[in-house]
Amino acid sequence: MGRGSTRSNGGLPADRPELLMADYKPLYTPAEAVLEAERCLYCSDAPCIQACPTGIDIPVFIKRIAQGNLRGAAHAILDANILGYSCARVCPVEVLCVGACVYNPWKRPPIQIGKLQRYAVEAVWDRAGTLFERHPPNGKRVALVGAGPASLAAGARLALAGCEAVLFEKRPVAGGLNTTGVAPYKMHAHDALREVELVESLGVEIRTGVEVGKDIPHEALLAGYDAVFLGVGLGADGMLGVPGENGPGVVGATAWIERMKNTPAALDGAPRSALVVGGGNTAMDVLQELRELEVGSVTLVYRRGSEAMSGYPHEFDRARRLGARALFDRVPLEVLRDADGVTGLRVAEAKGGKAVPGTEEILPADLIVLAVGQAKFKDWVTRFPGVEVDARGRVAADPETGRTANPKVYAGGDCRNGGMEVVNAVAEGKRAAEAMLADLLEGEP
Repeated sequence: MGRGSTRSNGGLPADRPELLMADYKPLYTPAEAVLEAERCLYCSDAPCIQACPTGIDIPVFIKRIAQGNLRGAAHAILDANILGYSCARVCPVEVLCVGACVYNPWKRPPIQIGKLQRYAVEAVWDRAGTLFERHPPNGKRVALVGAGPASLAAGARLALAGCEAVLFEKRPVAGGLNTTGVAPYKMHAHDALREVELVESLGVEIRTGVEVGKDIPHEALLAGYDAVFLGVGLGADGMLGVPGENGPGVVGATAWIERMKNTPAALDGAPRSALVVGGGNTAMDVLQELRELEVGSVTLVYRRGSEAMSGYPHEFDRARRLGARALFDRVPLEVLRDADGVTGLRVAEAKGGKAVPGTEEILPADLIVLAVGQAKFKDWVTRFPGVEVDARGRVAADPETGRTANPKVYAGGDCRNGGMEVVNAVAEGKRAAEAMLADLLEGEP
């Protein structure tokens, strides 16, 4: 384990705000799990499997739960998706496996696959690392940059195949967005670190507090390892580009979530009213988090209509049930301030995302959270010779193998796909690991 160990909760403070939020999908009891598992039809052509990016054999693991074979159920899950625990908790199952359940067209409650998956893994959590046997060392070394879901999944597969897999993470804790960015009502940071420890138990080395390009040169990775995997995610939060936004009281969404999850910092002076600018899933998370933290007035501000939002409808519905409001077709023009900080946001009605003259209004707020996208690491990744980015700033790599134009460099997760779900990052990391093994061990038994 490198400096900045993830063990003992990774030094996470006991008074961090995320702990004020309870689990909104509590763990099943054994009786509840068996009852739900016995509802499954164990479809031979299960559409739920097709809907899972990592291809977990869902009917098999559910049947094993019904039979009381929890070790077998957990193995079926983790063999396909080593991060099956976090995916069970954070995946938008409503639009993936659960959304594909055959019960839906019959207007019957679908099988709660995510809750069953979490139950199976958590039931054998302390023994999960013993479910797998590591192959003898094969002499190959792989460096993985970033310790988020894509790198963790790739590293686990490589280590089990006998490679020396070393993850480099610039933060003091590993886990990527599972640790720093997942909504706390889905999963707390310390649970994400338990999953990191599972990956470590398979033989993966994680060096935290080490920034590639600063503490270790790009060239050193290429020279010292047989392959390099880029799983660096996305960069800093985007800004609006309007007057007054730079300063206290205006914060990027991912930065705000990370602070709320990983530090004891007060929520920007206990805000009375907050505005969340954006329409994606990160905005939906922040809406719910602010309301769960009892901020009195929480309003979404989006430049188009509700039908154009990329955020999942079920997340927006929950935010509204918690008391969040929304203003659509509004374009931010200026952040207003006085000597004490932010006082509000001047907006205008919008048509086609553009401001309509003469329609300006002021929305009072003392906290503004910007969920308008994140930057890419295009300058950083292109310091690896031959690695390129596409027109959207994503690492140019084969989506099925993760191979870049540099034969030693592979990529996966948000830095390649531009920002998708945890389960997509896991799937890409796993596929890239298989491609690396094929390339590195070509001709070897």
